[in-house]
Amino acid sequence: MKYRKFGTMNFDISVLSFGAYCLPEKGAAIEILRCATDNGVNFLELSYPGDMDKYKHEAEKVGEFLKEEYRDKVKISIDLPLQEVNSPPELDHFLDYILKVMRVENVDFCVVGELNRANLNKLDKLNISGWAEKAIGDGKIGKLGFSFHDDPQYLKTIVENYKDWAFCQVRYSFMDVNHHPGITGIKYAARNGLAVVATKPFKDGRLLKNIPEKIIEAWKNLNGSPLEWCLRWVWNHPEVSTVVVDAPIMRQVLDNVALVEKAEPDNLTVMELVAIDKIRELYLQLKPVNCATCYCCMPCPIGIDVPNILEIYNDAVTYNDFEVARAMYKAIQPNIENCTQCGQCERKCPRQIPIIEWLKKAHEALKT
Repeated sequence: MKYRKFGTMNFDISVLSFGAYCLPEKGAAIEILRCATDNGVNFLELSYPGDMDKYKHEAEKVGEFLKEEYRDKVKISIDLPLQEVNSPPELDHFLDYILKVMRVENVDFCVVGELNRANLNKLDKLNISGWAEKAIGDGKIGKLGFSFHDDPQYLKTIVENYKDWAFCQVRYSFMDVNHHPGITGIKYAARNGLAVVATKPFKDGRLLKNIPEKIIEAWKNLNGSPLEWCLRWVWNHPEVSTVVVDAPIMRQVLDNVALVEKAEPDNLTVMELVAIDKIRELYLQLKPVNCATCYCCMPCPIGIDVPNILEIYNDAVTYNDFEVARAMYKAIQPNIENCTQCGQCERKCPRQIPIIEWLKKAHEALKT
């Protein structure tokens, strides 16, 4: 296993981390977690799947694994989803509940997520900085991090809100170099002493399946599988400390571990980077709605999250994956049926996108 510095902390993190998401049944899950840790993975992320019962179920599996004398071999990171809490006492209740489910006294990291311009005000409302200082002082968490999905300028607001953030967790694949927050945000976080944890290097597996024929041909210009190049592209960034990968079957764990030997920063050649840029452009040509998720159309008078809906729809079409998109669409409670067609969003759109019509198409394609 290879390791990198984790921000300014006295901790070297494995370049490959494990995402405890969609694990199999308990016995197989423990075997998978044991395999990853025995191969040098020392960071385990328990991400919030959008459902409290499922989160509890995954936490129970992680707790069973930690009983086997693995607690000192791996750093544990849990999610603190803002959508589930509305007051400091609820923060305490949520943390205590997850610790109890996992049967541990503390976790190494707690991730506030997922932050964006729409929920930044909650950081002050919940007094996150004061709450974190107390939780750290009580020995329940080691450090505080946050996950983020928005434009880089809002990242600055978050970083300035709390001086002791340990790391920033972002979605980052070769398709995200200019997107929420993209390379600009990653470089900003690293310059300010935060470790950068990259997640979703395969965009929930979409870059590895249903690949269009034209893009399959483009991949042939590179020696190796799309999986290898997805990881190597992220690892090529020296600002990235680790990449979190979900691996619900043992074969995937072993395949990912085998690629670690190629996890070097600034290692890809110009020709390799150009080839991946070409693949990115081919995917972008498949995007049906020319939306940059700039949020100029917001806020909607009745609370419809227009940019998020169009992004989910764009990804569904681009990667020919409507199953994941429908689950995401349902989770955000789109509220499209209440649209009054007032046209405010269209009048504010700098690209003059016929938003109302696209919202109707998105709803028809994504409703369950």
